[in-house]
Amino acid sequence: MTALTIRLPNSVHQKIKELAARDDVSVNQFIASAASEKMASVLTLDFLKSEAVKGKRSDFEHYLSMVPDAPAPAGDEPE
Repeated sequence: MTALTIRLPNSVHQKIKELAARDDVSVNQFIASAASEKMASVLTLDFLKSEAVKGKRSDFEHYLSMVPDAPAPAGDEPE
């Protein structure tokens, strides 16, 4: 494990301490979890962007043309 020193505004540090206590975890655990969640979010966006550039408009239109032209099911109508 790596030790890391970070500088936080006092207000942010205080709020982190409160939220960590509310979740019954240490400040270290809270920050590690927050960093992991942010990392997962960024990596997911990177993956989705890399997949999106592989898409072809012609493929999209082909599969869209296979969807039947039917009214929306009950309860799923547009407002």
